[in-house]
Amino acid sequence: MYKTRKRLALATVNILVIIAYVILMFTLLPGKTSGAGFLGICLVSSVFFILVAYAANILRQFFLSRVRKETIESGETLILSNFIEKLRFCYTLEDFYAAISEHLEKQADCSVLLVDRKQNYILYNSPNRLTSTDSIREKLFLNISDDWTDSFNFFDRHLGVTTNFHKTRGFFIVYQQIHLYVFCRYTRLFDPEVYNRLFEEFKRFISRSNTLSTLQEISSTTKEWEQLANTQQSFLPVIEEMPKIPKLQIATYFRPLVNVSGDYYSVLPINEHKTLLMLGDVSGKGLPAALIMGLVMNTVKIIENKEDLVGVLGAIDKAIKGMHLQDKYTVIFLGIVDTEEMKIRYINASMSDPVILSPAPDGYRMKPLTSNASVVGILEMDLDSIQVAEKRLFRGDTILMATDGVSEVMDDAGVELGDTEIFRKTLQTGAAKTPKEFVNDIVNLIMDYNGGKKLHDDVTMMIAKVGY
Repeated sequence: MYKTRKRLALATVNILVIIAYVILMFTLLPGKTSGAGFLGICLVSSVFFILVAYAANILRQFFLSRVRKETIESGETLILSNFIEKLRFCYTLEDFYAAISEHLEKQADCSVLLVDRKQNYILYNSPNRLTSTDSIREKLFLNISDDWTDSFNFFDRHLGVTTNFHKTRGFFIVYQQIHLYVFCRYTRLFDPEVYNRLFEEFKRFISRSNTLSTLQEISSTTKEWEQLANTQQSFLPVIEEMPKIPKLQIATYFRPLVNVSGDYYSVLPINEHKTLLMLGDVSGKGLPAALIMGLVMNTVKIIENKEDLVGVLGAIDKAIKGMHLQDKYTVIFLGIVDTEEMKIRYINASMSDPVILSPAPDGYRMKPLTSNASVVGILEMDLDSIQVAEKRLFRGDTILMATDGVSEVMDDAGVELGDTEIFRKTLQTGAAKTPKEFVNDIVNLIMDYNGGKKLHDDVTMMIAKVGY
């Protein structure tokens, strides 16, 4: 229904635009027209066509929004859409069970069965005859094998798989041998488009849940902290596996103070020209910081619209608050580098040190990417008040992002590296080099300035050079 009405709305608007343009041309063109007059008419009609096309685009968005509200966001489908939205912020099975109870059982009057077919273990079933009776479960499992392909499907009143949408009495989703069965007598009233969204969101939930379970399990004893560190570092892209991005060279450095860290970074290509760069630091140390780090990385990875930086920040904020870990928050820098339009759009949520080093006749000029948002995950966040900042980029510009473990390294006199002239000169000199060479220069400076003593914080940085 949604897809059909969407196509109909788009086709209607396109036809109206063509008709309007044709009518204008026949109106303006008399029987005989001189060359200059003809050019004038073409110019007027072209301007008119551009205006009509612009208005048509607004109409398209209006009609698509209306179609969505009348299908996906209305009637019985709205119940399933609300469940999907709740599922986006579920991180544990307990969260998932609460979402099932609130939306599928109480609001939709559905019965639900969640089974780990690999372990042959029932994870959840609604307290009613449908999902609690052994004979019904046995018949369901007989018709739907434990090695069923990852997908969503429908079943009929005999609990057999069916493709006849009008005979459905429920649907089931399979991912990594986790089977979710939903018994619903009015399944046919849900818009078919909603099932694709539910399937994708269910897959993401299983991935999130598995990630957090892994982190929690291997941190149960001291001797397994090294495993936790290895698991944590698997979230971070290593230089050998860094995506190859045209006109953008990237190098990174990550040195945790202990086995696990609250520092994190990521490089996520959006398309051929746009790349999301992220670097952040979770408050505190140890396991809680590592859990939040993994949560942030996974949250950003699964977000579909990574160009919506305010939305990305809001999702991170909601995810951290949902963990209910006391006094945990993160500072973070999110920047989208566009190598076609040569600009960077960014949100700096209280990160120190982000800077653009731009070539100039007298050396490299330093242009700071100043903070324009508060820390994330602990304070009330007004997303509407956050403005995404933007700066132009030029060929040869170097973007430096670093956690405060870089600038706050101290010498024997207690002077922080970030306040020194040698740090500024190292940045201006290194900006002319490759990102990898630049990273090495800063690392060597840190070690020399610290005098070989033990560092007091995690050290993480990312350097991106534009135009090469």
